[in-house]
Amino acid sequence: MSKLIECIIDSVRVSLTNQDRIVVLKDKQSPRYLPIWIGVYESEAITIALQSISVARPLTHDLLKSVIKTLDGNLVGMEITAIENDTFYSTLIIESAGVQKHVDCRTSDALALVVRCQAPIFVNEEVFDVAGILPEDFQTMAEQETEEQPDADLDLSAFDDFLDQLGKKDKPDEPTLQDPQS
Repeated sequence: MSKLIECIIDSVRVSLTNQDRIVVLKDKQSPRYLPIWIGVYESEAITIALQSISVARPLTHDLLKSVIKTLDGNLVGMEITAIENDTFYSTLIIESAGVQKHVDCRTSDALALVVRCQAPIFVNEEVFDVAGILPEDFQTMAEQETEEQPDADLDLSAFDDFLDQLGKKDKPDEPTLQDPQS
């Protein structure tokens, strides 16, 4: 059985190069990060919950939270179990009547739900081995690539901004939304 690593949502970001949305998870015990590209609507759903923004009507993830509660269930957490062909695979862990059930789920939807339920996020260590980054390792890799291709027209400023922001927050457990316009 693989080791599970508990993570928190470090931030929800907008890529400076193409406006893609990225959720950055952080290992609670080390400086490892796991960037996950997600859709616009899912990033908005996560951000709304992280910032405790009230909406006029329940969103889909609010509905799912209500359904679980109405059926006397409890969201125990989520697990990011695998990554294949750049796609993350996740399960929701729902407990009902003393029995835990694992439900296949898109990672972005699972994240939007666990934020609302204040449930933990676990990542399979093998996923971190494949897709996780350490800020200094990523910087070194970018520098090596530049040295190997001195004539290449590489613009790594987006990565520099990303790395500069990792670990720089006012409050260590409070996720932030980074706006490329600011």
